[in-house]
Amino acid sequence: MKKIDLEAHFITKELVDALYQNREYPRYVDDAVTKSRRLWYTADTGEPIGDILLNKLLDLEENRLKNMDAAGISMQALSLTTPGVERLEPTTGTALARNANDLLSKAIRKHPDRFMGFATLAPKDPKGAADELERTVKDLGFKGWKTNSNYGDSYLDEKKYWPILERAEKLNAFIYLHPTVPAIPQLRAYGYALGGPPFGFGIETALAMMRLVYSGVFDKYPGLRVILGHLGEGLPFLMKRIDFAYERPWIDPSVRPNLLKKPSDYLRENMFVTTSGNYFKGAFLCTHEAVGIDRILLSTDYPYEDSEECIRFIEGLPISQKDKEKIYYQNAQQIGIV
Repeated sequence: MKKIDLEAHFITKELVDALYQNREYPRYVDDAVTKSRRLWYTADTGEPIGDILLNKLLDLEENRLKNMDAAGISMQALSLTTPGVERLEPTTGTALARNANDLLSKAIRKHPDRFMGFATLAPKDPKGAADELERTVKDLGFKGWKTNSNYGDSYLDEKKYWPILERAEKLNAFIYLHPTVPAIPQLRAYGYALGGPPFGFGIETALAMMRLVYSGVFDKYPGLRVILGHLGEGLPFLMKRIDFAYERPWIDPSVRPNLLKKPSDYLRENMFVTTSGNYFKGAFLCTHEAVGIDRILLSTDYPYEDSEECIRFIEGLPISQKDKEKIYYQNAQQIGIV
């Protein structure tokens, strides 16, 4: 059976070098005492990036393909890992983005039956980013844009970034909204444990998605399609709650954002979710009920998560074989991502 993995990550040597040289944040730092490497997103939140993990991210060849084969993964959609280039100075970020896109395109051309791609963009140059998205989709065959939940001092819903979203809708390109360390300082109070994957990653990505909803961007560009990992970053659990201000008769209408639909409608119509890194049956069943099986896609979050664990989790779910096939590949085919 085919298995299409929509979230797997890589990094370029050029970005690694740039992050070592960056005097601001984010940056790589080697600890001379512990001999360990940290990716410091901010002064208070650093992620351990050991050689084993870094080498897996750099590899677009033999070992990655072996891992895919072991888990039965037919194809991976590759995207540049966090912190990406979004927070870098626009000229530097643009050059690194183009380099990453060209490197990824080369890997896809070498293994066209195993890899596809999401673009890297430097959104702080919105016009340049929109043009690069068009180049990657039209010339390189990429499926869309993977972007982070914040850009250090801003979020994707802000009007200055709408030219990228307009182009994405025009190109029928997907946006994979991916976590990064939160811009909100209170979510970093206890370092990586609070601000990283255990909590802050998902919380802020859900916030970024709801900001998109309330901004009205889906009314302006109704064909825009956003993918969230980790079974929707907690939003399926809140599917009913987020409509509170629209359904309670005593709520002053002036507090309601000026939208054409209820917030939950946009999540059901403009959002898809993936299985990446959330292997809790209760979370899956909630997501299944909230958005429906047709909007759940396979992702392993390689190399941060275990690809085989992902497949074992799906195989153990109390759903039909037909529904598992939808998750593995049929939904991706249905929405035209493969």
